[in-house]
Amino acid sequence: MNLYMVHVGYYDPFIGEGLYEVHMNFFTVAESAKIAKEKVTDKKEFQEKKMHIDGIKLLSYVDGYKVSLVEDKNPKKDQILGYDESKKL
Repeated sequence: MNLYMVHVGYYDPFIGEGLYEVHMNFFTVAESAKIAKEKVTDKKEFQEKKMHIDGIKLLSYVDGYKVSLVEDKNPKKDQILGYDESKKL
């Protein structure tokens, strides 16, 4: 299994009257880029916002570290640092 970043874009009518393209990234685990694409395009949010894929990147290395995936049957929620917490770091 591989880790992929799928970079998507869409036009939101509530942002700049829909003139500006908004972007975001989905991270997904898949055997291939094609399957990663299928997993993202199947997402309800992707379909509702009429998103399109601008690019797909295989994430094998990050900052000189090799990415290794280990399946976990009981994953725990990761900590999220919000604006205020991040600012204090």
